[in-house]
Amino acid sequence: MKKLLAGLFSAVLTFSALTGCGNTGVQPQVSPQVQKTTKDFNLGHLNSTAHLLGFVAKEEGFFAEEGLNVTLSQMTSSTELVNGLESDKLDAVLLGAFGGMAFQSSGHDITYFGGAMTNGHGYIIKPESAEGFERDDINVLKGKNVAVTKNSTDDLELQILLKEKGIEIGEGDDKVNIIYFDSQKDSYAALLNEDIDATHVYSPYASLGQRQGYQVVYYDVDFDFFKNIPCCRQTAKTSDLLNDKDTYVAFERAMIKAYKFYQENEDKTVRDVKKYIDIEEDDIRTEVYGGYSISNPDPDKQATINVKDRAVEVGIYKDFDLESHINTDIYKEALESILKESPDDEIYKSLKEHFDQYE
Repeated sequence: MKKLLAGLFSAVLTFSALTGCGNTGVQPQVSPQVQKTTKDFNLGHLNSTAHLLGFVAKEEGFFAEEGLNVTLSQMTSSTELVNGLESDKLDAVLLGAFGGMAFQSSGHDITYFGGAMTNGHGYIIKPESAEGFERDDINVLKGKNVAVTKNSTDDLELQILLKEKGIEIGEGDDKVNIIYFDSQKDSYAALLNEDIDATHVYSPYASLGQRQGYQVVYYDVDFDFFKNIPCCRQTAKTSDLLNDKDTYVAFERAMIKAYKFYQENEDKTVRDVKKYIDIEEDDIRTEVYGGYSISNPDPDKQATINVKDRAVEVGIYKDFDLESHINTDIYKEALESILKESPDDEIYKSLKEHFDQYE
């Protein structure tokens, strides 16, 4: 890892003198100074409640327990996150699986080693553009200009839905005109433009949009064929994962502990998230616990490969070897070590069952 700080924590352990009978006294001994070291670790994330595992691991001290001094840095796009990795400013990022593939398929040597969010996407529309609209009817987007972040999971999901419904992309009353932007922030802001009718959203933008009067067209969880579609993945440079495996195992242990905490402590999790995503607590609660997404640290290897296969199927990407960009060993080692410590914990056992099913 980039920096090593020694001596941040030290303790001097003084043992009482042990003396025997007669002239066989044992001289008092003082142990040498014991130093615990921590490693600086920089984690990049987006403006999303979906990245709560990192927030909880930081706020609840799980990173510190694992010997990591983690700094969280919010970025605005996949490009910023990947640039941060490749310039060694970031050690890991929470990166959209689909967006990351654009970099992997073009030669960037980055690897997924854990998960962050599954599902949690959808589309919102201006109310004046949705007359007579019924939820989940994608036909409402016909003849509309839709703002989409390029190479986002939402981009893929929309194209899959349009193909399923036989709707073409382009200009015209029977088509959906996709207009691409660089980030979710830009796509959402584009709704202020009178020429944009709808936009994709990931958490928490669906809740924010409804507060501002927009209507939800659909959430991806509304469709069975989007079940367990992974979004953000824990991502790092492939070389870092190979050369400093122990650090990433420690990082993963903290994320697994954060998952357990978020499953068991709703109110405190909401407060932890608010420190990084400063919106109404009710909106955080809806996004995190409303059934639209789940934050799971599992790499979900097969589900992630399925995302790539769907992208190839609709013609977004040419096929490439995604499997070589997924590392499940780090998560497996981290989870097994935690299960040795807490073999009867039902939440950790459920993670093991999930991993065995989807590896």
